[in-house]
Amino acid sequence: MCLRVLVVDDHEAVRKGVCAILGSHGGVEVCGEAVNGNEAVAKATALRPQVVVMDISMPGMDGIAASREILNLYPETGIVILSMHNSKPLIENARKAGVRAYVTKGEAGSTLLEAIDAVTQNREFFPS
Repeated sequence: MCLRVLVVDDHEAVRKGVCAILGSHGGVEVCGEAVNGNEAVAKATALRPQVVVMDISMPGMDGIAASREILNLYPETGIVILSMHNSKPLIENARKAGVRAYVTKGEAGSTLLEAIDAVTQNREFFPS
């Protein structure tokens, strides 16, 4: 069975890079892409992915607010924040929203699949 993942980032190059990383893993299917938090909530509702890879800084609804809304609707969804920011306040805000994993964009190539694996097993994955 393929793991269905929704990729959310307002930068197309980042989305395509994340899709390439995920596509290199046979057990993962990118079921959709979104460019902001509002679209992420709508696509999560339409597509029902098991995991959402979510940027924080986006126009309109940001990734933390979108994560909170998706988790209110679908608490079983695993959300991995993918951000260029590695700041304790942002990580804590993500945790408070119910997010179980946080990966910096600089480390995505080596840790994104590990973070996705962690959330599918109800484990947390945060930078130390």
